[in-house]
Amino acid sequence: MDWSWLPKYLPMLIQGLGVTMQLLVISMGLGLVLAVPIGLVQVTGPKWLSRIALAYCTVMRGTPLLIQLYLFYYGLGSVLATFPELRQSMFWPILREGYFYAILAFALNEAGYAGEIMRGAFLSVPKGELEAARAIGMSPWQVLRRVWLPRAIRNVLPTLGGETILTLKSTPLAALVTVVDLFGVSDRVRQETYIIYEPLLLVMVIYMILTFIITRIFAVVERQIPARR
Repeated sequence: MDWSWLPKYLPMLIQGLGVTMQLLVISMGLGLVLAVPIGLVQVTGPKWLSRIALAYCTVMRGTPLLIQLYLFYYGLGSVLATFPELRQSMFWPILREGYFYAILAFALNEAGYAGEIMRGAFLSVPKGELEAARAIGMSPWQVLRRVWLPRAIRNVLPTLGGETILTLKSTPLAALVTVVDLFGVSDRVRQETYIIYEPLLLVMVIYMILTFIITRIFAVVERQIPARR
């Protein structure tokens, strides 16, 4: 085993780890924010909006994430580049980077999966609890904010933990659109030193450690939530 490359590339690996964590946290955060209304409208309607949400989940879950990423990066990115006003705007340094399209693709993909999860979560809350909340005078917004949504999220925490791990393992795809994440650094090591296995083994161990940490975080959160109620 040859680890002579490690001291030189260690700072880059740390930066790559930071990029990987950014991709995970931002895309999961945005995805979950979008997932709540996507799941809710499938339960409460109106029917036309419910069908749109269902179609969105079907497309996102039924197509490979890599293709979605390429469509955003090469497709949407090429379309945006045709607008001179946009190219001269303050937003162009962001819109021209693969990082932006990786976040967009991961977040929208996660919204499709988590939206379907939240649909089941909303349905899993007993109707009696919602009727009791309405009976004591809560408005529809208060029922959602104080009863329905907290109970739904509590019911799907283990599933959301699994989704977070799956999203983490999807982040290496960002390297295909020029994002230098953890996997991107290992690929650069391979290109510049022709050492293949050691960088991949190191990155694999780091991903396993991150997976363990995520699992423990969700386990702690699951234990804490019932104690607060």
